[in-house]
Amino acid sequence: MTWQDQQPPWGKPGRPGSPEELLSDIFKKFKEKFGGGHVPPGAGDQGSSGQSGPFGSKPRRGGLLLLVVGVIILFQLITSTFYTIEPGEQGVVLRFGRFSKTAPSGLNFKVPLIDQVIKVDVETVRKEEFGFRTKTPARQTVYEKEGFDAESLMLTADKNVIDVEWIVQYKVRDPFDFLFKVGDVSQAVRDLSETAIRRIVGNMDFDYVLSNREILAASTAKELQAALDIYESGIDIVTVQLQDVNPPNTVKPAFNEVNEADQDMKRLVNEAEEAYNQVVPKAHGQAKELLEQSHGYAKERVNIAKGEAGRFLAVLKEYRAAKEVTRQRLYLETMQEVLPTLTDIYVIDKDQRGLLPFLNLTGGSTPVAPQP
Repeated sequence: MTWQDQQPPWGKPGRPGSPEELLSDIFKKFKEKFGGGHVPPGAGDQGSSGQSGPFGSKPRRGGLLLLVVGVIILFQLITSTFYTIEPGEQGVVLRFGRFSKTAPSGLNFKVPLIDQVIKVDVETVRKEEFGFRTKTPARQTVYEKEGFDAESLMLTADKNVIDVEWIVQYKVRDPFDFLFKVGDVSQAVRDLSETAIRRIVGNMDFDYVLSNREILAASTAKELQAALDIYESGIDIVTVQLQDVNPPNTVKPAFNEVNEADQDMKRLVNEAEEAYNQVVPKAHGQAKELLEQSHGYAKERVNIAKGEAGRFLAVLKEYRAAKEVTRQRLYLETMQEVLPTLTDIYVIDKDQRGLLPFLNLTGGSTPVAPQP
């Protein structure tokens, strides 16, 4: 038997010239076999056994099937060797079901049929809603609150019921812990969030919770992160945001009345403080002004008195030196000051019983002196 007689059927003359043509021929024969295609006469005459079929002899048909299976397996092995991790993701590589490594973003290699890759999004911010659910996320988001009272109703330290709605946002920090340390991370976040916020609200008074939302949110985030780290959940809390903090609907009217009364009280107090700030400082200013004026007046009077005393002492000194001259000068100075202010002057002689004629100093007519 020659070498040409030992060649497989697909190696005989007339075989396809390329792998693409070979695959096309294989698919064509499958179609003829299972799709009812026509087989040309004489196509099954080749072979030594004399048995024929749609694909020729049995050895040829078995070889084609093995080739197809081999090509498919080879293709699967090649495509499963390389994998791509998208930006914002990390891959957890398991080898025989056991953790091997964490794959970064980009093109990576793995051992086919041995390694398994699980991709985890570590950039997307996930969230859990409490007391409500987002029904239609859009520019004007629609929320649904019916049926979630069990999540939001809480008891405060002063035995009042309050309705707290909040959102917890978190990101994946460690993909391995996120996948394998906690069975249901989402449910764990929900349970631990309710535990933390209920404990904190239970230690606060009703009014304190209403007026200190930032403190409540920050305390909840800190306690929730500590609990998740203990469970090795592999996530980081981004923020805890309180959406709404109000009394229950059944007591809202009474609560609103109390708030209105409280606002009126604060308004009246503010008005009284405003009036106080206007009147009292003004009175203090006026009192200080009067006090300063009195001090100034006192200094002025003292200085005037000292000046007059000094002038009197100087005159006294001159008087003692020349009594007649000083007396005459004082008289003339006094008359010089007094006479310009007079309009009518009567001169009385000590030897006469009546008045002397009127001394006209203003230039008018001289009246006649009255007779005694």
